Amino acid sequence: MRFDWNEIAVKPPRLLHVFSTFNVGGPQMRAVQLMNAWGARYHHLIVSVGRGELAARERLEATVVADFPAFPDLKSGSLVSRLWAIRTRVRELKPDLVLTYNWGAMEVVMSARLFGLGPLIHHEDGFGPDEINGQLPRRVWFRRLALPGARRLMVPSRTLERAARQVWLRPQALTGYIPNGVAVDLYDFAPSPTALPRLNRTDGLLQAGTVAGLRPEKNLKRLVRVFAAAAHDLNARLVIVGTGPEHDGILAEAQACNIADRVHLTGFLADPHRYAGLFDVFALTSDTEQFPISLVEAMAARLPAVCTGVGDIGEILSPENLPFVADKGDEAALAEAMRKLLLDANLRGHIGAANRARVERDFSLATMISAYEQAYVAAMDSGA
Repeated sequence: MRFDWNEIAVKPPRLLHVFSTFNVGGPQMRAVQLMNAWGARYHHLIVSVGRGELAARERLEATVVADFPAFPDLKSGSLVSRLWAIRTRVRELKPDLVLTYNWGAMEVVMSARLFGLGPLIHHEDGFGPDEINGQLPRRVWFRRLALPGARRLMVPSRTLERAARQVWLRPQALTGYIPNGVAVDLYDFAPSPTALPRLNRTDGLLQAGTVAGLRPEKNLKRLVRVFAAAAHDLNARLVIVGTGPEHDGILAEAQACNIADRVHLTGFLADPHRYAGLFDVFALTSDTEQFPISLVEAMAARLPAVCTGVGDIGEILSPENLPFVADKGDEAALAEAMRKLLLDANLRGHIGAANRARVERDFSLATMISAYEQAYVAAMDSGA
Protein backbone atom coordinates (compact mmCIF):
# COMPACT_ATOMS: atom_id res chain seq x y z
CA MET A 1 0.00 0.00 0.00
CA ARG A 2 1.46 3.35 -1.06
CA PHE A 3 1.86 6.21 1.36
CA ASP A 4 -0.99 8.72 1.08
CA TRP A 5 0.75 12.07 0.66
CA ASN A 6 -2.62 13.86 0.60
CA GLU A 7 -2.76 13.35 4.38
CA ILE A 8 0.46 15.27 5.11
CA ALA A 9 -1.30 18.58 5.82
CA VAL A 10 -3.45 16.88 8.46
CA LYS A 11 -1.11 14.20 9.77
CA PRO A 12 2.62 14.53 9.06
CA PRO A 13 4.44 11.23 8.45
CA ARG A 14 5.92 9.79 11.65
CA LEU A 15 9.64 9.01 11.48
CA LEU A 16 11.05 6.89 14.32
CA HIS A 17 14.79 7.53 14.81
CA VAL A 18 16.73 5.04 16.96
CA PHE A 19 20.23 6.13 18.04
CA SER A 20 22.66 4.53 20.46
CA THR A 21 22.92 8.06 21.87
CA PHE A 22 21.38 11.38 20.87
CA ASN A 23 24.30 13.38 22.21
CA VAL A 24 26.16 15.64 19.80
CA GLY A 25 27.98 13.62 17.14
CA GLY A 26 28.22 13.25 13.38
CA PRO A 27 25.11 11.11 12.68
CA GLN A 28 23.07 13.01 15.27
CA MET A 29 23.95 16.43 13.87
CA ARG A 30 23.24 15.29 10.32
CA ALA A 31 19.81 14.13 11.49
CA VAL A 32 19.29 17.47 13.22
CA GLN A 33 20.17 19.28 10.00
CA LEU A 34 17.59 17.24 8.12
CA MET A 35 14.92 17.79 10.76
CA ASN A 36 15.57 21.53 10.86
CA ALA A 37 15.41 21.77 7.07
CA TRP A 38 12.09 19.91 6.92
CA GLY A 39 10.45 21.79 9.79
CA ALA A 40 6.91 20.62 10.51
CA ARG A 41 6.60 18.39 7.41
CA TYR A 42 7.41 15.32 9.54
CA HIS A 43 6.72 14.19 13.09
CA HIS A 44 9.97 12.84 14.56
CA LEU A 45 10.06 10.22 17.34
CA ILE A 46 13.61 10.20 18.68
CA VAL A 47 14.98 7.35 20.78
CA SER A 48 18.33 7.32 22.58
CA VAL A 49 19.30 3.80 23.64
CA GLY A 50 21.68 5.45 26.13
CA ARG A 51 19.04 6.68 28.56
CA GLY A 52 19.17 10.43 29.13
CA GLU A 53 21.73 11.05 26.37
CA LEU A 54 19.75 13.70 24.50
CA ALA A 55 22.08 16.71 24.27
CA ALA A 56 21.53 17.08 20.52
CA ARG A 57 17.87 17.95 21.10
CA GLU A 58 19.04 21.46 22.05
CA ARG A 59 20.05 21.97 18.42
CA LEU A 60 16.55 21.34 17.07
CA GLU A 61 14.76 24.45 15.86
CA ALA A 62 11.35 25.44 17.21
CA THR A 63 9.61 24.45 13.97
CA VAL A 64 10.58 20.80 14.35
CA VAL A 65 7.84 18.49 15.63
CA ALA A 66 9.62 15.96 17.85
CA ASP A 67 8.85 13.63 20.75
CA PHE A 68 11.18 11.43 22.79
CA PRO A 69 9.19 8.28 23.57
CA ALA A 70 10.18 5.53 25.99
CA PHE A 71 11.80 2.52 24.37
CA PRO A 72 12.94 -0.93 25.54
CA ASP A 73 16.28 -1.18 27.31
CA LEU A 74 18.62 -2.69 24.71
CA LYS A 75 21.35 -3.38 27.27
CA SER A 76 19.61 -5.87 29.54
CA GLY A 77 17.73 -9.14 29.29
CA SER A 78 18.13 -11.84 26.66
CA LEU A 79 18.42 -11.08 22.95
CA VAL A 80 15.12 -12.82 22.26
CA SER A 81 13.28 -10.79 24.90
CA ARG A 82 14.77 -7.54 23.56
CA LEU A 83 13.81 -8.32 19.98
CA TRP A 84 10.21 -9.06 21.04
CA ALA A 85 10.06 -5.90 23.16
CA ILE A 86 11.27 -3.86 20.19
CA ARG A 87 8.55 -5.38 18.00
CA THR A 88 5.87 -4.57 20.56
CA ARG A 89 7.01 -0.98 21.12
CA VAL A 90 7.46 -0.10 17.46
CA ARG A 91 3.98 -1.37 16.67
CA GLU A 92 2.64 0.78 19.51
CA LEU A 93 4.37 3.88 18.14
CA LYS A 94 3.07 3.20 14.60
CA PRO A 95 5.78 5.02 12.63
CA ASP A 96 5.49 5.42 8.87
CA LEU A 97 9.26 4.88 8.60
CA VAL A 98 11.87 3.52 11.04
CA LEU A 99 15.36 5.02 10.83
CA THR A 100 18.16 3.25 12.69
CA TYR A 101 21.70 4.45 13.19
CA ASN A 102 24.89 2.41 13.55
CA TRP A 103 25.66 -0.68 15.61
CA GLY A 104 23.79 0.49 18.71
CA ALA A 105 20.45 0.17 16.87
CA MET A 106 21.18 -3.05 14.96
CA GLU A 107 18.82 -5.10 17.15
CA VAL A 108 15.95 -2.97 15.85
CA VAL A 109 16.96 -3.97 12.33
CA MET A 110 17.02 -7.63 13.38
CA SER A 111 13.57 -7.28 14.94
CA ALA A 112 12.33 -5.84 11.66
CA ARG A 113 13.73 -8.82 9.80
CA LEU A 114 12.10 -11.32 12.15
CA PHE A 115 8.74 -9.68 12.76
CA GLY A 116 8.25 -6.97 10.16
CA LEU A 117 8.11 -3.40 11.44
CA GLY A 118 7.16 -1.62 8.24
CA PRO A 119 9.65 0.28 6.08
CA LEU A 120 13.08 0.66 7.74
CA ILE A 121 16.27 2.38 6.59
CA HIS A 122 19.51 1.69 8.42
CA HIS A 123 22.41 4.18 8.49
CA GLU A 124 26.04 3.23 9.05
CA ASP A 125 28.55 6.01 9.70
CA GLY A 126 31.65 4.14 10.83
CA PHE A 127 33.27 2.22 13.63
CA GLY A 128 34.24 2.99 17.20
CA PRO A 129 37.62 2.46 18.87
CA ASP A 130 36.91 -1.23 19.42
CA GLU A 131 37.01 -1.79 15.65
CA ILE A 132 39.94 0.42 14.65
CA ASN A 133 41.98 -2.62 13.59
CA GLY A 134 39.14 -4.43 11.87
CA GLN A 135 35.49 -5.32 12.26
CA LEU A 136 34.59 -7.74 15.01
CA PRO A 137 33.51 -11.07 13.50
CA ARG A 138 30.38 -11.38 15.66
CA ARG A 139 29.24 -7.94 14.49
CA VAL A 140 29.90 -8.82 10.87
CA TRP A 141 27.73 -11.91 11.16
CA PHE A 142 24.98 -10.11 13.04
CA ARG A 143 24.88 -7.38 10.38
CA ARG A 144 24.72 -9.98 7.64
CA LEU A 145 21.75 -11.61 9.37
CA ALA A 146 19.96 -8.40 10.32
CA LEU A 147 20.41 -6.08 7.34
CA PRO A 148 17.90 -7.88 5.08
CA GLY A 149 15.37 -6.37 7.53
CA ALA A 150 16.19 -2.90 6.14
CA ARG A 151 14.62 -1.56 2.98
CA ARG A 152 17.91 0.25 2.31
CA LEU A 153 21.30 0.74 3.92
CA MET A 154 22.55 4.35 3.79
CA VAL A 155 26.25 5.22 4.07
CA PRO A 156 28.10 8.57 3.78
CA SER A 157 31.41 7.16 2.54
CA ARG A 158 32.76 5.03 -0.29
CA THR A 159 34.76 3.06 2.29
CA LEU A 160 31.55 1.99 4.01
CA GLU A 161 29.88 1.35 0.68
CA ARG A 162 32.64 -1.14 -0.13
CA ALA A 163 32.32 -2.71 3.33
CA ALA A 164 28.58 -3.11 2.83
CA ARG A 165 29.12 -4.96 -0.44
CA GLN A 166 32.24 -6.99 0.35
CA VAL A 167 31.91 -7.67 4.11
CA TRP A 168 28.20 -7.45 4.97
CA LEU A 169 27.23 -8.90 1.57
CA ARG A 170 24.58 -6.28 0.84
CA PRO A 171 23.44 -5.90 -2.78
CA GLN A 172 24.69 -2.68 -4.30
CA ALA A 173 21.16 -1.85 -5.44
CA LEU A 174 20.01 -1.78 -1.80
CA THR A 175 22.87 0.42 -0.57
CA GLY A 176 22.64 4.19 -0.92
CA TYR A 177 25.68 6.49 -0.82
CA ILE A 178 24.95 10.07 0.27
CA PRO A 179 28.01 12.10 1.31
CA ASN A 180 27.62 14.51 4.19
CA GLY A 181 27.12 18.12 3.20
CA VAL A 182 27.79 21.58 4.59
CA ALA A 183 26.12 24.96 4.15
CA VAL A 184 28.87 26.32 1.92
CA ASP A 185 27.63 29.93 1.85
CA LEU A 186 28.10 30.31 5.60
CA TYR A 187 31.85 30.12 5.08
CA ASP A 188 31.89 33.22 2.87
CA PHE A 189 31.80 35.52 5.89
CA ALA A 190 35.04 36.48 7.59
CA PRO A 191 35.09 35.22 11.19
CA SER A 192 35.69 37.56 14.09
CA PRO A 193 39.38 37.51 15.11
CA THR A 194 38.25 36.72 18.66
CA ALA A 195 35.84 33.90 17.77
CA LEU A 196 38.13 31.38 19.51
CA PRO A 197 37.96 31.84 23.30
CA ARG A 198 40.96 33.59 24.86
CA LEU A 199 42.73 33.88 21.49
CA ASN A 200 43.09 36.91 19.23
CA ARG A 201 43.88 36.21 15.59
CA THR A 202 45.43 39.66 15.16
CA ASP A 203 48.50 38.69 17.19
CA GLY A 204 50.32 37.41 14.11
CA LEU A 205 50.73 33.77 15.17
CA LEU A 206 50.19 31.01 12.65
CA GLN A 207 47.41 28.64 13.69
CA ALA A 208 47.11 24.94 13.01
CA GLY A 209 43.75 23.69 14.18
CA THR A 210 41.31 20.83 14.33
CA VAL A 211 37.73 20.12 15.40
CA ALA A 212 37.21 16.69 16.93
CA GLY A 213 35.86 14.73 19.84
CA LEU A 214 38.70 14.20 22.29
CA ARG A 215 38.53 10.43 21.97
CA PRO A 216 41.29 7.81 21.57
CA GLU A 217 40.53 7.04 17.92
CA LYS A 218 41.08 10.70 16.98
CA ASN A 219 44.67 10.34 18.25
CA LEU A 220 45.11 13.99 19.13
CA LYS A 221 48.26 13.14 21.07
CA ARG A 222 49.73 12.33 17.66
CA LEU A 223 48.65 15.76 16.46
CA VAL A 224 50.47 17.38 19.39
CA ARG A 225 53.67 15.53 18.50
CA VAL A 226 53.32 16.36 14.80
CA PHE A 227 52.81 20.04 15.56
CA ALA A 228 55.75 20.07 17.98
CA ALA A 229 58.03 18.71 15.26
CA ALA A 230 56.61 20.90 12.48
CA ALA A 231 56.60 24.23 14.33
CA HIS A 232 59.44 23.90 16.82
CA ASP A 233 61.04 27.15 15.56
CA LEU A 234 57.93 28.91 14.24
CA ASN A 235 55.73 31.55 15.80
CA ALA A 236 52.70 29.25 15.81
CA ARG A 237 50.13 27.58 18.03
CA LEU A 238 47.87 24.54 17.89
CA VAL A 239 44.13 24.92 18.57
CA ILE A 240 41.96 21.89 19.33
CA VAL A 241 38.19 22.41 19.41
CA GLY A 242 36.17 19.70 21.15
CA THR A 243 35.52 17.84 24.38
CA GLY A 244 36.05 14.29 25.53
CA PRO A 245 37.93 11.88 27.78
CA GLU A 246 41.35 12.50 26.23
CA HIS A 247 41.48 16.13 27.43
CA ASP A 248 44.02 15.61 30.22
CA GLY A 249 46.11 13.20 28.17
CA ILE A 250 46.42 15.75 25.37
CA LEU A 251 47.62 18.39 27.80
CA ALA A 252 50.10 15.91 29.28
CA GLU A 253 51.45 15.17 25.80
CA ALA A 254 51.87 18.89 25.15
CA GLN A 255 53.78 19.19 28.42
CA ALA A 256 56.02 16.25 27.47
CA CYS A 257 56.74 17.93 24.10
CA ASN A 258 57.55 21.24 25.85
CA ILE A 259 54.80 23.11 23.99
CA ALA A 260 52.15 23.35 26.70
CA ASP A 261 51.96 27.12 26.27
CA ARG A 262 51.32 26.74 22.53
CA VAL A 263 48.50 24.16 22.65
CA HIS A 264 45.00 25.54 23.29
CA LEU A 265 41.95 23.37 24.02
CA THR A 266 38.83 25.48 23.61
CA GLY A 267 36.16 22.95 24.56
CA PHE A 268 33.12 22.44 22.35
CA LEU A 269 32.24 25.31 20.02
CA ALA A 270 29.10 25.26 17.89
CA ASP A 271 28.89 26.62 14.34
CA PRO A 272 32.34 25.95 12.83
CA HIS A 273 31.75 28.60 10.17
CA ARG A 274 32.22 31.18 12.93
CA TYR A 275 35.84 30.21 13.59
CA ALA A 276 37.22 27.65 11.10
CA GLY A 277 38.56 30.42 8.88
CA LEU A 278 40.87 31.53 11.70
CA PHE A 279 43.07 28.47 11.15
CA ASP A 280 45.90 28.56 8.63
CA VAL A 281 46.12 24.78 8.38
CA PHE A 282 43.54 22.16 9.33
CA ALA A 283 44.88 18.89 10.75
CA LEU A 284 43.30 15.48 11.15
CA THR A 285 45.42 12.70 12.67
CA SER A 286 42.82 10.03 13.36
CA ASP A 287 43.43 6.29 13.45
CA THR A 288 40.03 5.70 11.86
CA GLU A 289 37.49 7.84 9.99
CA GLN A 290 34.81 7.36 7.40
CA PHE A 291 33.62 10.74 6.12
CA PRO A 292 34.84 13.40 8.59
CA ILE A 293 32.48 16.36 8.30
CA SER A 294 34.99 18.59 10.12
CA LEU A 295 37.35 18.16 7.17
CA VAL A 296 34.65 19.20 4.70
CA GLU A 297 33.85 22.25 6.86
CA ALA A 298 37.54 23.20 6.83
CA MET A 299 37.61 22.83 3.04
CA ALA A 300 34.54 25.08 2.77
CA ALA A 301 36.54 27.66 4.78
CA ARG A 302 39.25 27.46 2.09
CA LEU A 303 41.80 25.70 4.28
CA PRO A 304 44.50 23.23 3.26
CA ALA A 305 44.64 20.08 5.35
CA VAL A 306 47.23 17.70 6.74
CA CYS A 307 45.63 14.29 7.27
CA THR A 308 46.21 10.65 7.95
CA GLY A 309 45.16 8.52 5.00
CA VAL A 310 42.18 6.80 6.59
CA GLY A 311 38.58 6.30 5.48
CA ASP A 312 37.41 8.49 2.60
CA ILE A 313 39.93 11.27 3.18
CA GLY A 314 41.76 10.57 -0.08
CA GLU A 315 38.45 10.77 -1.95
CA ILE A 316 37.23 13.93 -0.20
CA LEU A 317 40.22 16.23 -0.63
CA SER A 318 41.05 18.05 -3.84
CA PRO A 319 43.88 16.54 -5.91
CA GLU A 320 46.02 19.54 -4.97
CA ASN A 321 45.80 18.59 -1.28
CA LEU A 322 46.60 14.89 -1.66
CA PRO A 323 50.41 15.29 -1.29
CA PHE A 324 49.74 16.38 2.30
CA VAL A 325 48.12 13.07 3.29
CA ALA A 326 50.39 10.53 5.01
CA ASP A 327 50.16 7.12 6.60
CA LYS A 328 48.92 7.28 10.19
CA GLY A 329 52.14 5.66 11.39
CA ASP A 330 54.41 8.17 9.65
CA GLU A 331 54.53 11.13 12.01
CA ALA A 332 57.66 12.49 10.33
CA ALA A 333 55.81 12.77 7.00
CA LEU A 334 52.84 14.42 8.68
CA ALA A 335 55.14 16.93 10.39
CA GLU A 336 56.93 17.68 7.12
CA ALA A 337 53.58 18.28 5.40
CA MET A 338 52.38 20.60 8.15
CA ARG A 339 55.64 22.55 8.19
CA LYS A 340 55.56 23.06 4.43
CA LEU A 341 52.05 24.51 4.61
CA LEU A 342 52.77 26.71 7.62
CA LEU A 343 55.76 28.23 5.82
CA ASP A 344 54.05 28.98 2.50
CA ALA A 345 51.02 31.28 2.47
CA ASN A 346 50.68 31.14 -1.33
CA LEU A 347 50.60 27.35 -1.27
CA ARG A 348 47.96 27.44 1.49
CA GLY A 349 45.83 29.78 -0.60
CA HIS A 350 46.13 27.67 -3.75
CA ILE A 351 45.18 24.41 -2.02
CA GLY A 352 42.46 26.08 0.05
CA ALA A 353 40.80 27.43 -3.12
CA ALA A 354 40.88 23.97 -4.70
CA ASN A 355 39.34 22.43 -1.59
CA ARG A 356 36.54 25.00 -1.56
CA ALA A 357 35.75 24.29 -5.22
CA ARG A 358 35.56 20.58 -4.44
CA VAL A 359 33.03 21.18 -1.63
CA GLU A 360 30.88 23.43 -3.81
CA ARG A 361 30.74 20.75 -6.47
CA ASP A 362 30.24 17.60 -4.40
CA PHE A 363 29.38 18.24 -0.75
CA SER A 364 26.70 20.90 -0.43
CA LEU A 365 24.10 20.71 2.34
CA ALA A 366 21.20 21.31 -0.06
CA THR A 367 22.18 18.30 -2.17
CA MET A 368 22.44 16.08 0.91
CA ILE A 369 19.05 17.14 2.29
CA SER A 370 17.32 16.52 -1.03
CA ALA A 371 18.92 13.09 -1.44
CA TYR A 372 17.86 11.90 2.02
CA GLU A 373 14.29 13.07 1.57
CA GLN A 374 14.05 11.26 -1.74
CA ALA A 375 15.32 8.05 -0.11
CA TYR A 376 12.91 8.33 2.83
CA VAL A 377 9.90 9.14 0.66
CA ALA A 378 10.68 6.21 -1.64
CA ALA A 379 10.79 3.86 1.37
CA MET A 380 7.43 5.10 2.65
CA ASP A 381 5.91 4.90 -0.80
CA SER A 382 7.00 1.28 -1.06
CA GLY A 383 4.67 0.35 1.83
CA ALA A 384 5.06 -2.25 4.57
